[in-house]
Amino acid sequence: MSIKIYIAIIISLLPFTKAVGQISLQNTTCEMLENPLGIDVQKPRFAWHIVSNERNVMQTAYQILVSSSVEKLNANEGDLWDSEKVNSAESIHLRYNGMALKSRMKAYWKVKVWTSAGESEWSKTNYFSMGLLYYKDWPKGWIGFDRAFPWDNIQTASRLSARYFRNEFQSTKEIKSATASIIGLGLYELFINGKKVGKDVLSPSPTDYNKNVKYNTYDVTDYIQKGKNAVGAVLGNGRFFAMRQNEKPYKIKTFGFPKMLMNINIVYTDGTTANIDTDNSWKGTADGPIRTNNEYDGEEYDATKEFLGWNKVGFDDKSWLKAEFVQEPSGTIEAQMNENMRVMNTLKPVTITKLSGGRYILDMGQNMVGWLQIKVKGLKGKQIKMRFAESLQDNGELFTANLRNAKCTDLYTLKGGAQETWEPTFTYRGFRYVELSGYTYRPSLSDFVGKMVYDNMQTIGTFETSDALTNQIFKNAWWGIAGNYKGIPIDCPQRNERMPWLGDRGAVAYGESFLFDNGRFYAKWLQDIRNSQKEDGAIPDVAPAFWRYYSDNMTWPGAMLLVTEMLYKQTGDVSAVQDNYPAMKKWLAYMQDRYMKDYILTKDSYGDWCMPPITIEFGRGKSADKKYPSELISTAYYYHFTQLMIQFAKVAGHEEDVKSYEVLGDKIKDAFNQKYYNDKGYYASNALTDNIIPLYFGMVPKDKVSTVFKNITYTVEVTNKGHLSNGLVGIQWLMRCLNDYGRPDLAYTVATQKTYPSWGYMIENGATTIWELWNGNTADPKMNSQNHVMMLGDLLIWYYENLAGIKSESSAFKRIIMKPEMINGLNAVNASYNSVYGMIKSSYNKTGNRFDWKVTIPPNTTAVVYIPANNKNAVSEKLKSIKEIRFIKMEEKRAIYEIGSGDYEFVVD
Repeated sequence: MSIKIYIAIIISLLPFTKAVGQISLQNTTCEMLENPLGIDVQKPRFAWHIVSNERNVMQTAYQILVSSSVEKLNANEGDLWDSEKVNSAESIHLRYNGMALKSRMKAYWKVKVWTSAGESEWSKTNYFSMGLLYYKDWPKGWIGFDRAFPWDNIQTASRLSARYFRNEFQSTKEIKSATASIIGLGLYELFINGKKVGKDVLSPSPTDYNKNVKYNTYDVTDYIQKGKNAVGAVLGNGRFFAMRQNEKPYKIKTFGFPKMLMNINIVYTDGTTANIDTDNSWKGTADGPIRTNNEYDGEEYDATKEFLGWNKVGFDDKSWLKAEFVQEPSGTIEAQMNENMRVMNTLKPVTITKLSGGRYILDMGQNMVGWLQIKVKGLKGKQIKMRFAESLQDNGELFTANLRNAKCTDLYTLKGGAQETWEPTFTYRGFRYVELSGYTYRPSLSDFVGKMVYDNMQTIGTFETSDALTNQIFKNAWWGIAGNYKGIPIDCPQRNERMPWLGDRGAVAYGESFLFDNGRFYAKWLQDIRNSQKEDGAIPDVAPAFWRYYSDNMTWPGAMLLVTEMLYKQTGDVSAVQDNYPAMKKWLAYMQDRYMKDYILTKDSYGDWCMPPITIEFGRGKSADKKYPSELISTAYYYHFTQLMIQFAKVAGHEEDVKSYEVLGDKIKDAFNQKYYNDKGYYASNALTDNIIPLYFGMVPKDKVSTVFKNITYTVEVTNKGHLSNGLVGIQWLMRCLNDYGRPDLAYTVATQKTYPSWGYMIENGATTIWELWNGNTADPKMNSQNHVMMLGDLLIWYYENLAGIKSESSAFKRIIMKPEMINGLNAVNASYNSVYGMIKSSYNKTGNRFDWKVTIPPNTTAVVYIPANNKNAVSEKLKSIKEIRFIKMEEKRAIYEIGSGDYEFVVD
């Protein structure tokens, strides 16, 4: 009996009309940001989402107006730029092409579109402002104290107190607007008239300050009053005064003592302006309540040393020092175009347990990244100590061996009297458990709040299935990814490392992009990588190069190409390819010149990093810090990168390079197969990674593909008993390789294992994030972070592109492939992804012989949907003629259709 397919269509039942009002615009952005302030892109790019209840909506034209005032914009006067009506379907990355934009200029803009379903109204009023574009726009001098004080200890420890600076100024007229532009290194908090400016924390984003420094811009109009005003800033150490000063100076880069450059520009209603600048009229002190602050070790705060009202008018600062002009960092001043960190979530602890010696263990119920806010009452001078860890020992004590020499400790000294509330300012850590000591009473759960901190980016993807383990793995991944966003993608948040290792992100950044709106974040990181490149072309393993690791290999520096590919594929950002193309080309030439012999790339550093020990017991107590360099891996990756460079050259307009990369790639592939392919149908020693990489990279001769894949499946099914055996490199390609060569069922088997080694094994052993090691509960504790992301590999990509079936055909989801895999045992998947064009949804349920699939396609895109069916004649549509949806072909028991935007429900009985 043939299967009948009924297609129920969820759309508005109103009659079709071309009237204005059925089309609206949302998510209007400038440089992928909503109403950004202080940008330094002189030809910024605009984008928008089209919203409509109609089907098959495609943009046919647009018009953008940019004005120097709201009044002119409301009058439809684009005095800065009127694009006029442009016949185009483009709605992302449209570049400004108007009058020159100057420092501090504020521009207002709106857009309207014409579509196949009618014309929109103008969008809401948006704005952006320009930053300080030239060095002359900034104050003449940086201020700070380029020295330690008697209570600091920078010789045997990295203990440095926070610096406090203040100034008062007069605002004699009615204020129209005021803008603060600040560079506070390493970290800052800004106050005006006693109020903290903005909600950002741990600002600005870290960079290699010898290369570039980032400034932030705030609208402070509402903070300033007519008459006297006070401005204050606190400077923390961050990455500028490095977490370790005298430990391995050959390795660790440090930049100096905290310092600041700031301008407050006031525009009065009469058109005149005033500037409040950092100079030596400011007063400062390092003898404040923050006695030390260190990303590894924590923060010590002495409330008895607070100076009440220090950031308000009238404070007596006679005992403070005169601010000193100090040497500026050598890096170029740039606007920060990625979001700062914020407190993005709060958690209440779940239990509190008493230990010996008047100590208590607080359990947050979740391995998180951020800090703890406490409420406490006691005598003046009494100290509360908080020690943080990810897990407990069997005896209930903190497990801190995996922190190495990071103290992860906060110390709060009470000022006495009423209840006191405190949280740190310039530190964070990864933790689930807190040891509390110093209490004279039993604290209550209500005295504590965990504050989760990461970059202020939206979660844009949801994913849920009928399998509880899959859902928990996804949840663990979310917590781990979010927590390790710290202006740079750090490897872990707890031990004395927290470094932006390139190898950790590789293909993992691609999977992350389905969960988080991280385009600006990774564009910034690519700049960090470019800035770290040596003159000869070498790229480090860590960027920014806070650690001087230039080991030369393909897999770590190659993250630059993989992240560039991700940005282009997921967001359509051509500038990511254009900006990074020269650096990528230079690095590949560097590696070829030094290490390629007979088209084999002879240099590797890490091999398949952190491969799982053959059994959990075999790896017990052993360090995972073992390197097994592999020329097979380095050569295969070089080949893969030649193929990416072919794509990049075409996108970036370097057609002259295409042929040379094609020729080089062919020669590498031939040499690779000659050296590593075994006539028995496998590569090298038949390790899983050694076979997966050449197969997925397209290096295997066509007549050998089935044999190689048969060896891969034999390894997984028989040798590994349904488990993986990959390290960091191989796990990036495992799930897609199994899926794309016809075994999604085997990929699902691997993904849902609960025994070692697997993601499920981590959960069975208490993980609420993703471990660094497959045997993270038994390995030598010096390297077993319980919050890493590198071993996610391509799992999240597989979740979205294959289980949910949401995939971009080329770039930016302009044309979408909707093809969920039908896997026995997985009865439901419900996923969404807010793409650069709008929301994409895929939600299906399987019940008996019935398959119900709800699909949402955003306006200005099309999709190809793959519906399970035996033949074309079995397909019918419930509300409209089948002619409304274009049939393409039958393929492998799927009816393939092309659809436009809208909501659909496909039902198979």
